[in-house]
Amino acid sequence: MSVIETPIANRQELRELTWEAERFLYREADLLDARLYEDWLDTLHEDLVYFMPILRNARHNELEQREATREGIDISWFEEGKWTMGKRIEQIRTGAHWAEEPVSRVVHFVSNVYVTSVDEANGEREIGVSSRILVRQNRNQYENIVLAARRNDVLRNSGGAWSLLRREIKLAENVLSAKMLTTIL
Repeated sequence: MSVIETPIANRQELRELTWEAERFLYREADLLDARLYEDWLDTLHEDLVYFMPILRNARHNELEQREATREGIDISWFEEGKWTMGKRIEQIRTGAHWAEEPVSRVVHFVSNVYVTSVDEANGEREIGVSSRILVRQNRNQYENIVLAARRNDVLRNSGGAWSLLRREIKLAENVLSAKMLTTIL
């Protein structure tokens, strides 16, 4: 998704969609911070694509082609669907997941939320949403991890409720400074 001005003539509609997107993302952050993972899974669309490419250093004239690994082609941090996300949560819930025992304390900060596109698909409304996220994780006693990222999401409204259909996350680092990546961004 590119950064573009949303082609919506009705400013009131744009304000309402932005408010709904913000509300969805803020609630999602609350669910994750409270470890209500099963409730969070319910906000995911069955056809979810959750993608986080690995970023590489690239020359200015090669950024478009080389900076991020490609979905379905290159290796990435995450390229998952709803089923896989459910399995990740099941693993954490076992109490035997070495990276999450004892359980981390996590806080998600979501900002810079704006609607980038509005579409209709199969009679359902889809909106593209750009946001920024800062996640602070405290693990064990003294291990603190801070991750910052840009996110591009697609939310789909089915039956009056929004669900996350697609998420692309681009970390603000190309070498992961954290020892592990168990936090859902």
